[in-house]
Amino acid sequence: MSLSVEVRPFPKVLVDMDKLKHNLDYLVDMCAQHDINVAVVTKVFCADRQIVKLIEDSAATFYADSRWENLRNIAQTVPNSVKPKILLRIAGKSQVPYAVQYADASLESELSTIMALGEAAAKLHKIHKIILMVDVGDLREGIYYTNRELILKTAQFIVNNPALELWGLGVNLTCYGSVIPDNNNLGILLEIADWLRSTLKVPIPIVSGGNSSSLFLVSNNNIPSGINNLRLGESFVLGNDTANCCVMPNLYADAFCLQAEIVELQFKPSKPEGTQGANAFGEKVEYKDEGFQYRAILALGRQDVEAESLIPYDQRVKILGASSDHLLINLGEAGKSYKVGDVMSFHLNYGNLLRVFTSTYVNKEYRAHF
Repeated sequence: MSLSVEVRPFPKVLVDMDKLKHNLDYLVDMCAQHDINVAVVTKVFCADRQIVKLIEDSAATFYADSRWENLRNIAQTVPNSVKPKILLRIAGKSQVPYAVQYADASLESELSTIMALGEAAAKLHKIHKIILMVDVGDLREGIYYTNRELILKTAQFIVNNPALELWGLGVNLTCYGSVIPDNNNLGILLEIADWLRSTLKVPIPIVSGGNSSSLFLVSNNNIPSGINNLRLGESFVLGNDTANCCVMPNLYADAFCLQAEIVELQFKPSKPEGTQGANAFGEKVEYKDEGFQYRAILALGRQDVEAESLIPYDQRVKILGASSDHLLINLGEAGKSYKVGDVMSFHLNYGNLLRVFTSTYVNKEYRAHF
């Protein structure tokens, strides 16, 4: 693959497609060695067309996203794809028709919603696959694991409905309750899967053992046998082991770089003058008097990013804050080395990566040589 680089105006995010390809290939290969297939989560980059095409050419098995709109976009980007699309967020009643239309499978836990999915699938003459979510302690989505009666009742309904398929069981960990995946909680999921297979006489081919937070078990050869699917997003785009809050060995953390342009550079006081009230966001901020500073304004604001969590490449500078459209930076001793029109670069965490791809005001520029 070779991309002709179209130079876009600032602000923009540079996407290193070579590093993304490396991360994805490495993760898929590592999981395959443990008989685990990968559903690539496309949410954080809003199913961006160029990145979707990269996924399509990879050995990843599924697409996964929490927004049906992104799954629709994937179908438009790669219309002949044979990779199934999984809706990650529990379908709301108003979204049931779209879930069935644009997703091959969805993660579900509410019986009434599953009933509605069956009705919608029947109208479209489709079979909608269900991954029934089980809560093993993190307390986000899923039927609580001790409620075996409800688990069985829900699974039985799916099996008996000709427009539905009990395709798998799934679990979510670390996202709300910060519960780390381990052999105990994943073992509970596996035990319930075996119980349902035996009781209902169905195969249940997928046992989805969570997200990027489960990868440390894979890399340590400690993932329980029988877990055969992971839903990977943050590890793909940022190389993160989300259970241990660190970058995984052999993965790139810098496949994305945010760049913004200096539109003003002035030598100004550090403390505002006059009677202070609230800022444009209703916040009352205390300002420390640090004397005069070289202060830069960048054409980037809260509408695009969360300023406080941006990490400048230039470690000499400090982010002061942001309004809707302006990012304020203390250039410190580096002040004399910058001028209006210069470009500053920033590392992105997961939240800011999601923001810049959601913002229509941040351009995307792709670089690849593979």
